Amino acid sequence: MKKFKLLIFLFAFTLTVSAQKIGVVDTNYILNKLPQYKDAEARLTEQITNWQNEIQTLQTEFDKKKEALENERVLLVGDQLKLRQKEVDDLDKKIKTMINNRFGAMGEINNVRSNLTKPFQDQIWNAIRTVSEKNTLGIVLDKSNNISVIFLDKKYDYTDKVLDLLLKNSPEKAAEKKKK
Repeated sequence: MKKFKLLIFLFAFTLTVSAQKIGVVDTNYILNKLPQYKDAEARLTEQITNWQNEIQTLQTEFDKKKEALENERVLLVGDQLKLRQKEVDDLDKKIKTMINNRFGAMGEINNVRSNLTKPFQDQIWNAIRTVSEKNTLGIVLDKSNNISVIFLDKKYDYTDKVLDLLLKNSPEKAAEKKKK
């Protein structure tokens, strides 16, 4: 029964697709060709490096305090031992919290990356929409999103047309036109 439903779905999809003109773009290629995106990526990489250095500094401090505690454990008594152990434990918690806040599932890196890519995604989406309307494309696939394209005739690859449209409308091009 499942195979029958799948067969009907594929048949219906084939009929729908055959009536549509299909185009393919590579958004990763486009992003890598946009100078503004490269600048934003460099800023993100710099921020990540700063966060990693900050965490590494805390980790080094933690390692030193933990080693000192282990070396002096026999000399410490009662409250001194508890106080030093608490310092080490608090620093460990601080490091773990910082890593989670910066690089965790709901971390700052995701927000920063989202804020970084959102404007470019919007620009690319608008350019793809313009190119697809101009070329009457019914379906546009993105090669960079793990879609297996085994063969693609160059006439169906609209990546360069989208990139040309984006670069034509870029702030650098507008500044060049004003200078002329």
